[in-house]
Amino acid sequence: MPHVSIVAGVDFGTLSVRVSIFDHQKGRMGSGVAEYPLVRKKEDPDHATQKHADHMEALVLAMQRALSASGADGRQIAAIALDTTGSSVVPVGEGLVPLDDYYLWCDHRAWQEAARITGVAHDVNLEAIRWCGGTYSSEWGFAKLLHWLRNNPEKRSRMVTALEHCDMAAATLCGITEPAAIPRSICAMGHKWMWNQSLGGLPSDEYFGEVDPLLAGIGNRICGRFATSDQIAGRLSPLWAERLGLSPGIPIPVGGIDAHWDAVGAGVGLGDVVNVIGTSTCIMAISEQPNLIPGVYGVVPGSIHPRYTGIEAGLSATGDIFDAIARRANSSVTALSQNLEHYGAGETGLLRLTWDNGDRTVLVNPELSGVTLGWRLTSTAQDELFAAIEGTAFHTRLILERMEEYGVPVHRIINAGGIPQKNATLNRVYASVINKPILVPQSDPTSIGSAIFAFLAAGTYPTVEEAQAALCPSYATVEPDPRDATVYAEMFPIFRKLYFAMGSKDAGPAQMSGLLPALRRIATQAICRE
Repeated sequence: MPHVSIVAGVDFGTLSVRVSIFDHQKGRMGSGVAEYPLVRKKEDPDHATQKHADHMEALVLAMQRALSASGADGRQIAAIALDTTGSSVVPVGEGLVPLDDYYLWCDHRAWQEAARITGVAHDVNLEAIRWCGGTYSSEWGFAKLLHWLRNNPEKRSRMVTALEHCDMAAATLCGITEPAAIPRSICAMGHKWMWNQSLGGLPSDEYFGEVDPLLAGIGNRICGRFATSDQIAGRLSPLWAERLGLSPGIPIPVGGIDAHWDAVGAGVGLGDVVNVIGTSTCIMAISEQPNLIPGVYGVVPGSIHPRYTGIEAGLSATGDIFDAIARRANSSVTALSQNLEHYGAGETGLLRLTWDNGDRTVLVNPELSGVTLGWRLTSTAQDELFAAIEGTAFHTRLILERMEEYGVPVHRIINAGGIPQKNATLNRVYASVINKPILVPQSDPTSIGSAIFAFLAAGTYPTVEEAQAALCPSYATVEPDPRDATVYAEMFPIFRKLYFAMGSKDAGPAQMSGLLPALRRIATQAICRE
């Protein structure tokens, strides 16, 4: 191991990029953050875009701030690694110059394209769709690319290829301009683009042509070198070394999806599930065997951890729902959270289906919308916030049970991401709903995953596990409350019944009869126990 090794870990989130400087012995030395705009449109709630130039300008500023905060000399940095949101997709022309803005991960305009991709896959019995949980999502690459092709006829002829954000960022920093040289992240391509090494890579041209003639031959354009994140994407170009204040030629590993690397930074191992809870929730696990799980949309060997099969599920909105509830009440989540710790299980009488941004897992249906049952004249915005926390916990339990049903062990549950460290009520509710202890990292794991892969690229640590042992934070343990767990054991079957009934085209009154009286009875009993 080198006497001193310092690296930069970069994390591109939904609204900002964070750069953290790590010493292999001292840990995090300092961080810098810079924001960039997210373009939403009131007339089209599915629209969510960002500019590549904004990302890169923010990276330069965040790096300057991180170096200043850490006291490190940029020339000391031995490697830099980058994770990003996914699937965030940009079409590019000659020289890999963007032809348009990124379709951000939360852009759902491509729901019709996703339905077409799914329908044809089942019509032709495409094996790759089974690895996506049976349904292709509007959040993923080919759906977004097809939407762009359909809606930008004047630019189609100029498109050379399309890239995930993590691959575009790495190619930019390495000075790569030829499609054949692009480092493609197995993490992103496997989970979002139906790439599967055991199936020969991408689906066939015949399949894509059947989906839409605009996709004919697309497999030849989505080219490059597909690799895991323990491989080197390239080396920092002189141009970007000057802009970032670093030395040219330092290694850059193949990138990854932010939540996946957050799971690594939170200490994920075999038997662990990491809930990265932020604007949405990503639920990650690793397994020795690539077991397919219906409704769980990502089972990819080599993702998350390069030596295991990565499994990804999640909720399309979590923190975004909390923010929306507060916004409608002309308040803030911080204000509405005051005294929330005094709420008991089920006492609001409300049951919240957290489909405000559609369903990511296990129904994989972007057309669903949020539902709150049990409103009374005395219900408040704070009641709805607590019910939304319970709803996200119920949804998470449903996903974990699906994973366990198909052979994924769930021994430890780690709540990572931005929200769990700020919201003790959420961790308490999750522990009691799932009825298992919840581990909460005692310091921020953001960028630690990036640092781990940067240290691997620099040769500081030989394995992910050795780097995790040196860098990952310790945990605080939140135990289930026995009384709340008993109430939630009664509520969860109601949630489960409602989830599948209202999420199905065949839902009817008979499937939902008796739910509202049951919620009232549970609320009355909860209040009487106080």
